[in-house]
Amino acid sequence: MGMDDRTVRAALERHWAASDASDFEVEHEIYHEDAVLDYPQSGERIHGRRNIQESRTVQPNKKRFTVRRMVGGGDLWVTEFVLTYDGVPSYTVSIMEFRDGRVAHETQYFADGFDPAPSRAHLVERVG
Repeated sequence: MGMDDRTVRAALERHWAASDASDFEVEHEIYHEDAVLDYPQSGERIHGRRNIQESRTVQPNKKRFTVRRMVGGGDLWVTEFVLTYDGVPSYTVSIMEFRDGRVAHETQYFADGFDPAPSRAHLVERVG
């Protein structure tokens, strides 16, 4: 059974707060048992909630999550956040596809920060 958008947003807020707190049990409650997680930049696909959880539990880095925004509706939600590994920020996008109120498929994209190109530096406002 699906959830309304407010309920999904609340579940996502709980998920990202648990991620930031390294509460691996709560962090992974949002996933279906047969969920799939894709990391296109490294060519990895992880099948199953427990495997997704274990992959994050065994990672040795100190992680922090700062959500910049969440947008979505129905079964498709996108979260932009800064994932900081050992003090180094990575600008991240998570695309979550829900089925029956839980995440069935997630794709995460990561990008390092960079300085504006000199050719456009006079056109930009520095933020963040």
